Amino acid sequence: MPEITRFYGIVIKMFFRESEHEPSHIHAVYGDYMGEFNIKTAKMLEGDLPQKAQNLICEWIKLHSEELQKMWDSQEIKNLPPLE
Repeated sequence: MPEITRFYGIVIKMFFRESEHEPSHIHAVYGDYMGEFNIKTAKMLEGDLPQKAQNLICEWIKLHSEELQKMWDSQEIKNLPPLE
């Protein structure tokens, strides 16, 4: 799964394969925790990430939602800046 960015110990990834489905989403890994986040709403779809990590990821998604959606649509991954 290609990595898009990492910040505060959180790794953001996106991948494409037949099992991937709408809505457009990213995957986040934080230690042993994982989560899937909707790109359009920035809400966690599923996972067990702590609330603090969820908040940071939602903030980052809101900053990069257009770029993330373009990646989802084109299936061309690029690196994005981390949350600072």
